[in-house]
Amino acid sequence: MMTRREMFHGAVSGAGALLGAGLFPGHALGADMPVIQAPGSPKRVIFFLQNHGFDPLTCIPKDLNKESCALDGLTLEKPMEALERYKDRMHIITGLHGRHTNPGHSAYFGALGAYRGGTGVPPSAATIDYVLSRALPPTIMPPLCIGMESLDSMRARPTLATLSASGPNQPIFMHCDPTMLYQLLFGSIAEGAIRQHYEARANMMLEVERAAGLKSKGLPVSDGDRYGKYVGGFRDLNGLTEKLSGISDRLKQFAPKLDERYTNPKFETDWHDALLDIGIAALQANLTNVLTIASGCGEYFGSWKGLGINETGHGLGHIDQPGNEIWTKIRQYNCGMLVRLMKALEATPEGSGTMMDNTLIVYSSNNAEKQHSEGATWPFVLLGNAGGRFKTGQYTNIKERPINDLYATFLHGVGAPVDRFNMDKNMANLHHSRVGPIEELLA
Repeated sequence: MMTRREMFHGAVSGAGALLGAGLFPGHALGADMPVIQAPGSPKRVIFFLQNHGFDPLTCIPKDLNKESCALDGLTLEKPMEALERYKDRMHIITGLHGRHTNPGHSAYFGALGAYRGGTGVPPSAATIDYVLSRALPPTIMPPLCIGMESLDSMRARPTLATLSASGPNQPIFMHCDPTMLYQLLFGSIAEGAIRQHYEARANMMLEVERAAGLKSKGLPVSDGDRYGKYVGGFRDLNGLTEKLSGISDRLKQFAPKLDERYTNPKFETDWHDALLDIGIAALQANLTNVLTIASGCGEYFGSWKGLGINETGHGLGHIDQPGNEIWTKIRQYNCGMLVRLMKALEATPEGSGTMMDNTLIVYSSNNAEKQHSEGATWPFVLLGNAGGRFKTGQYTNIKERPINDLYATFLHGVGAPVDRFNMDKNMANLHHSRVGPIEELLA
């Protein structure tokens, strides 16, 4: 039997995550970021950010002695070996920088926004995951963000916002509790307690929308406009509930199986794996066109006891990653998740091929190459080519260009070209940003 407290907590957590998700897209994009609905490929982008940095020596293949070359014939380092068979669909990128993002322990919103971030700094513009979601073929949800941390942290903070934003001061919340997220997305087809929670939340949100609308009457114009956005947010959330109820067959086809990982996890990695399953299902059911995965929740803590790692938290970031057994396990776990994503999308038909054919996966970190980083080098690994838009099977070292230029390249690749991403001309000259995409990355 669920209590009123549990009912309200689940309802507010789900609502909070979506109400912060930028459900007012017209406020998020500037004139230089066109909103388009591409008729075909590419169709989706996945971001996977591991905290505590991504040392380039982890991803640079063995015996590499060239600035740029094909990956064929080279061998990936042990932490990345799960991706060995996917080298022909991979592009390893080094040499980019993010000095201006203030990465330190974490650049937070600056990691995907490519602007100054840091502890307590709110987003100053939309992040690349949100902007891409507006440029890709539309789905019924904004970007879905999931965060992975210790069990205690995920239970205490089922939603939080650290990485993604739909505009200035408009954070997008990530989901950290798989049971609550399952209830939000698949509750309409669930049974038992999950279904009860879903129906209770739906009824409560309708009442909240009605009450909030009544309260808005008689407010001054300035307050009324602001309050109206919140009322509209509840309206959009209730609209999402209605839309999900209308695609029950699709949800039943792809809904992950509920098991003890959700209700009785032994380790935090049980919840990590369950969250990934929900993220995959959301993509397969075409609920969202952008999935952002934050291992470590975009902060500087983290726990992987399920991998046999007893060290937790901030101290993990003080360990040199290359050749370290702990970081080899964490990176191998990440790469195993990437393989699960690719296999699931490869197994799902789309058009004349599969979903993976129309997908780009971006693997990196939320604070460049290490903890306490100055952002001098920020490696990325791309998987997939998004319908043939991006080169694969390559290693490319790009000297001195900022991560903004990579994000502009993503937008060019999906058919929404911009001169620059979140960088004005004065900052561009200072940080060596160039107009347009990084041509070496486009097919």
